[in-house]
Amino acid sequence: MIPWEEIERAEVPGGEEEVILRKRGPEFSIRVATTELMNSRIHGSEDALAELTCSRISRKPGRRILIGGLGMGYTLAAALQHSGDDSLITVAELIPAVIRWNREHLGHLAGNPLADGRVFVRQEDVAETITREKSIWDAIILDVDNGPDGITRKVNDRLYGMSGLKNAFSALRTGGVLSIWSSGTDEQFTSRLKQCRFQTEIVTVRARKPGKGARHTIWLATKD
Repeated sequence: MIPWEEIERAEVPGGEEEVILRKRGPEFSIRVATTELMNSRIHGSEDALAELTCSRISRKPGRRILIGGLGMGYTLAAALQHSGDDSLITVAELIPAVIRWNREHLGHLAGNPLADGRVFVRQEDVAETITREKSIWDAIILDVDNGPDGITRKVNDRLYGMSGLKNAFSALRTGGVLSIWSSGTDEQFTSRLKQCRFQTEIVTVRARKPGKGARHTIWLATKD
């Protein structure tokens, strides 16, 4: 078996962990310590996250979409695939190295989505992006950390608490969708979404296509 090669590691701003980029043949991996956050062979649920979200706002012209977390670019690529030419997609990514890795090492994996003219990248915490303006987004897609139960930054929990969900509700336009990827279910999080007046749907998808791998959870929360 081909051994893993470490390409680079970088600190997570505001945290004590490091993210590590590794490569094995054509396969790439990003991990924190012994926990793998993403792998270039396994992105079916990230694709589904964007596709399910875009299908729920498909009738809106000039869609404005915010993606929290760039990862390896698969969620962004799927959002572009399922959005019109008049859409604008903003990606908020906290870790500068992840943005650079996409440009230098990972871009080819998802078809170089950062090169698309509909994409704008902000190097910042998506929580800050959400609180900046009200009633602006048709969709907010959160592919941050491990879902509501954060691993790399406990401060990510503020996205998924009551105050964070209320901020997301205010940032969405009427009919807008907040969608969240998670490695597992969380009944308390579902309850918080409903308390914040979101119409909530839970979808289980497989990590890999077609229908293989672990089961991941996607919340689709609509502002009615």
